[in-house]
Amino acid sequence: MPGYELIGKSERDAVNEVFDRGGILYRYGFDDARKQVFRVAEFEQAFARAFGARYAQAVTSGTAALKTALFALGIGPGDEVVTQCHTFVATVEAIMDLRATPVITEVDRTLNMDPADLRKKITERTKAIIPVHMLGAPARMDEIARIAGRGGIPILEDAAQAPGGEYRGRRIGTLGAAGAFSFDFGKVITTGEGGMVLTDDEKIYLKCREYADHGHEYNPALPRGDDSRSTWGFNFKMMELQGAIGLAQLRKLDGALARQRENKRRLKEGIADLPGIEFRELADPRGDIGDALVFLLPDAHAAGAFARMLREKGMGTKNLPDAVRWHFAGTWDHMLPKTKPYQGKNLMDCWPVSRDLLQRAIAIPIFIRMSDEQIAGAIGNIGECLEAAAGR
Repeated sequence: MPGYELIGKSERDAVNEVFDRGGILYRYGFDDARKQVFRVAEFEQAFARAFGARYAQAVTSGTAALKTALFALGIGPGDEVVTQCHTFVATVEAIMDLRATPVITEVDRTLNMDPADLRKKITERTKAIIPVHMLGAPARMDEIARIAGRGGIPILEDAAQAPGGEYRGRRIGTLGAAGAFSFDFGKVITTGEGGMVLTDDEKIYLKCREYADHGHEYNPALPRGDDSRSTWGFNFKMMELQGAIGLAQLRKLDGALARQRENKRRLKEGIADLPGIEFRELADPRGDIGDALVFLLPDAHAAGAFARMLREKGMGTKNLPDAVRWHFAGTWDHMLPKTKPYQGKNLMDCWPVSRDLLQRAIAIPIFIRMSDEQIAGAIGNIGECLEAAAGR
């Protein structure tokens, strides 16, 4: 599940090398002092190559990646951005921070965006669509792309929870106008905090680069202190230590995904015949990164009882149900009532299909390093808790 499992000598050496080379932590300038070595730039180039994209812009977090990409797409006040109700709160925060209006769809049994509901939510004010590839598995991108294409609406993929995943042979995050990634400490590769925007569109890339650095245009004819600018921005710059760690982690990505997927396969096979569970649908099973094994129980009471019993055995869950309040828009009373579509509404009634699915969902985290004993123990614990929850 998280890249922190793999932090070791290569990451330590990468960090020490930055200090041994002069300790320049800023990603720009000080060319001679840093001996012309720029680790963040190298990380961007390597990430773009690994994912098959033309351009990559590193930023300080996945949230910053979303906001930067939305800004580059021209999103602003009065615009509507459609996303899904099952996501981390940051997806909607980024929309609201640009003073745009979030319009939120149901999810289907993939626990990702429901294309049928997306179709209903499109208006003449829709300026972007953000499908979110939750818990490591891709959304139904063929259908979403067809709907977006009919209206000429750009897609920004929120790939924070699915780095390295694929859909129909293409890497998640490269299927739309842009893709946003997170490298926080719980992601498959980590820089502690950090994020990335991928795109094949040079105009989007350049606007991302400007926005992430106070509007700097990187005019080659001018020194940085005299640089030209045409837009405002923020300080979302990744520093060299993060870039160095990111390079070390990126080299481990494919191996980490292979181990994760194998561990998930074994766990899923071990519980497949247990009564009362229904596995999450996968839009492209081969593209799932194996980050979590998700299944549905018959009702919310059974799911709650199961999760409590699992915790008592020392096993946790991933987001569902332990952190569902941060991952379901129906609980976001602190922010959504401030937006026009949801003023005066009971949020828990706005997405009834999703509410039912998410309240019944259990997500078992899959770790990169799982021994035979750990997998067997997890299978046994799940079986025992299912039996006890059914007879509660």
